[in-house]
Amino acid sequence: MRALRNIAAWAAMSPVLAAAGEWEFGGEIAGELRVFPQEAATEGQLSDFQPSIYGLGDIRWTSDNGKHQLVAVPFYRLDGEDDERTHADLREGYYRYAGNTVDILIGAGKVFWGVAESRHLVDIVNQTDAVEDIDEEDKLGQPMVKLSVFRDWGTVDLFVLPYFRPRTFPGERGRLRFDPVINDDDPVYEDGDEEWNTDFAIRYSHFFGSFDVGVSGFSGTSREPRFAFSPQGVDANGQLIPFYDQINQVGVDVQYTNEAWLWKFEGIVREGQGDTFAATVAGFEYTFFGVTQGGADLGVLVEHLYDGRDAFLAPPTASDNDLFYGARYALNDFQDTAILIGAITDLENGSSSGLIEAERRFGQNWTAELEARFFYNVDNEDLLRAFEDDSVLTFRLTRYF
Repeated sequence: MRALRNIAAWAAMSPVLAAAGEWEFGGEIAGELRVFPQEAATEGQLSDFQPSIYGLGDIRWTSDNGKHQLVAVPFYRLDGEDDERTHADLREGYYRYAGNTVDILIGAGKVFWGVAESRHLVDIVNQTDAVEDIDEEDKLGQPMVKLSVFRDWGTVDLFVLPYFRPRTFPGERGRLRFDPVINDDDPVYEDGDEEWNTDFAIRYSHFFGSFDVGVSGFSGTSREPRFAFSPQGVDANGQLIPFYDQINQVGVDVQYTNEAWLWKFEGIVREGQGDTFAATVAGFEYTFFGVTQGGADLGVLVEHLYDGRDAFLAPPTASDNDLFYGARYALNDFQDTAILIGAITDLENGSSSGLIEAERRFGQNWTAELEARFFYNVDNEDLLRAFEDDSVLTFRLTRYF
């Protein structure tokens, strides 16, 4: 965080330089309503409606020669029911130098690795903002120093991550949470430096014909916490305490493109949480182009999820032997209308979760979205048991600037 303060001070003391460049201001503000049709499973949880609003800013300055850039992307959500979901974050806030063969970033950044649709195994740099949703798509800004080297033989990204950010979780009033509540204010760490332990990551990526390949490595504090076997276990208030291990992880992500086919694979090997284990996501997406006279496309998605982690000494996961299947329908119209329907089913006990996402743009600046997340046929021993009564409809109206 000290790096961010230095960047802000540098910008404030350099009005001449800033005036010579170009400023861009953008962002979005949205109203959101969650509707839970079923009664809450735990006393104290919100009953049916969860309204909230959020804002996301986007402020950028770029020098005239394009080599220097300052970026700030602040985020804030105000939730009407869950105090833990009312939170602020600096999604991005960095200085970047962009050279011809070298790129340097200092500050809070966001990095995405991976190719799969249902689960992003190799995506490990940023922490999940789990109070936002359970799909692990929302990420917290990660303090970092990033060096990227571009050559004909590929791109190498090197990361020094000087500060760890613990995962956020819903509070006592929140839905889509475990019981008992997870106390994310007082986590426990394996390393004595706690959140100040320095993590390191590296990734090589390149195109080989129709193959897009990434190979990554990570050493440091796990972004996934475990609970039941932490030193404190459950605290005096009956809340679970997250415990963050030190891990080493190697990952591979590959995408092969062949006309209408996209073949996808992500795999990791991780040590530090019980026995060393491997996890994979593998599948395909096939697109039927022009299925209507208006030019709509229909994509069919299938992926298998495997995870061999220790059920007692590693963070919990519901994706140990599951099948994801779904379809993406894009009208390719002026309003960018699109619908995604998918589900994940445990191949051993049949526990399933489904998702429907639909969005449509109105005019130049408005987007309406509808999401439905539901759980069915849940086995009593499955991790999804905690969310069985939390099927939810989400309505979102966003104004872009």
